[in-house]
Amino acid sequence: MQTELSRRLGVEHAIVGFTPFPAVAAAITRAGGLGVLGAVRYSAPEDLARDLDWMQAHTDGKPYGLDVVMPARRAHGVTEADVEAMIPDGHRQYVRDMLAKYGVPELAEGEASGWRITGWMERVARSQLDVAFDYPITLLANALGSPPADVIARAHGQGVLVAALAGSARHARKHAEAGIDIVVAQGYEAGGHTGEIASMVLTPEVVRAVDPLPVLTAGGIGTGDQIAAAFALGAQGVWLGSLWLTCEEAELHSDVLTAKLLASSSGDTVRSRALTGKPARQLRTAWTEAWDDPAGPGPLPMPLQGLLVAEAVSRIQKYEVEPLLGTPVGQIVGLMTSRRPVQAVVDDLTSGFERAIDRVNRVAGRLEED
Repeated sequence: MQTELSRRLGVEHAIVGFTPFPAVAAAITRAGGLGVLGAVRYSAPEDLARDLDWMQAHTDGKPYGLDVVMPARRAHGVTEADVEAMIPDGHRQYVRDMLAKYGVPELAEGEASGWRITGWMERVARSQLDVAFDYPITLLANALGSPPADVIARAHGQGVLVAALAGSARHARKHAEAGIDIVVAQGYEAGGHTGEIASMVLTPEVVRAVDPLPVLTAGGIGTGDQIAAAFALGAQGVWLGSLWLTCEEAELHSDVLTAKLLASSSGDTVRSRALTGKPARQLRTAWTEAWDDPAGPGPLPMPLQGLLVAEAVSRIQKYEVEPLLGTPVGQIVGLMTSRRPVQAVVDDLTSGFERAIDRVNRVAGRLEED
């Protein structure tokens, strides 16, 4: 499963795997893909350094990358406390009432929220980059538009390729103009923040818009057949995230959530602002339904919503409150039906890709004979 881009990245297979779990990222790299560790959950630089140390020791000298959430425009002097002060009291009460309705216990006294999206803040993201550039990362990806120009220049100065996610051809062209190296065309089917265009339409649009830059397809990819389809649409590889959530190496720390994922169909996700304030595909739960209910106050814009719900999400996760418990995940969840090691998943992807190419060749041969 080699392409010009996979050779440039120094990997055996044109599979880029995004994950918040170091063990999964390292396993993807060892299996011949490019493991990309999500940095948004690291508010302390030393925690990221600890996990990158671990990655460095468990990737057998093979390449890996980092994904940050960094706005292209600076917000000078804005602190987390400034943002917290913007959250209306009515929204805070709505969260309290919802947690009380489902009997969600409080955190222990002095226990801090374990889930808090602060990586979107420029000072946090830049502290992550100060750590990351001390390591031999191959790829820096940004999930919130193009990184600032100085970050792109810094990455290029250290020989690091820069990728950015796009949900439309217009976004992709802006990335190309900003000087990034790889565009990730993320379709409507994908988990997490997505646009409104499906991968089958989006990928060829983005390929044409940024040619000759290489494109990765994201969203709705979970089999070798779908990777072959992405290649046919002009992509030079795939960006996979949801597929790793049920792998044995994933650190979900919740048997209840794992069971929900394994039992879900492709129709059990919803694109909702409930988690971060931006439309993000996730499991449909009582939590997402409450925030999408017209009778409620509605979600706040990013980053207010993420800060508003941080403690609530931590409590829901800690106590495994099943009706409210969810996670970002794409429509491919319907194919995630068993717990498997990362290596087995990659083996299935590569063998399925080979079968798909053989099938296309057979079909094309029969058509020629007719």
